[in-house]
Amino acid sequence: MKIHPLKAQTRNSTGKGTARSLRRDGRIPAVLYGSDIESISLSISIKDIEQLLKKINYAQALLNLEVEGGASNEKTVMIKEIQTEPLTQNFRHLDFYEINMTRKLTVTIPVVTTGIPKGVDAGGVLQVIRRELDVSCLPTAIPEQITIDVSDLDVGDSVHVDELELEGDVEIPYDANFTILTVVVPKVVEEEVEEGEEGEEVEEGAEGAEAAESSGSEG
Repeated sequence: MKIHPLKAQTRNSTGKGTARSLRRDGRIPAVLYGSDIESISLSISIKDIEQLLKKINYAQALLNLEVEGGASNEKTVMIKEIQTEPLTQNFRHLDFYEINMTRKLTVTIPVVTTGIPKGVDAGGVLQVIRRELDVSCLPTAIPEQITIDVSDLDVGDSVHVDELELEGDVEIPYDANFTILTVVVPKVVEEEVEEGEEGEEVEEGAEGAEAAESSGSEG
């Protein structure tokens, strides 16, 4: 898996005043932490992070963070959280988490389908219930996506999580065998059928009433 480079600078001060000053200089505050290190206050170039986020899905991307200031060193990290302004969506703060390359971690991976279900050709609709799945694996084995071939699915068929076959030492941690996707009958079709059945019942009722009136008048 590709590891993307990113530069950071250490910072000694914190608070709103420091954050405003950084943003005026085209930078944003950040913090680096991990299970085996003390947290480090950083700043990141806004331009650098904008360009990086155009190329990656940050929830699963590994970064080579080069920390400048004092003794320069490099750390393998992931972006844990991105904070933005509610109205402008400008960056406010970044959280980085240092990764131990020998330990498994849990990341969120997108679900992608290939092919057209034969049930769709028969009038069904492909309904994707889970568009992302959590997987557990080593940092170097993070898959870009989980691909599911749906070509053989007919109306009423489903794919459940325990049916997935993942390459390598990748696991999906789950407690229940939930449905990922299914091919269903369109609601419009179901509603039309229901309306048709109700109409038939009304007509049958009307015919019964007419027959009763007719027999009454004959008597």
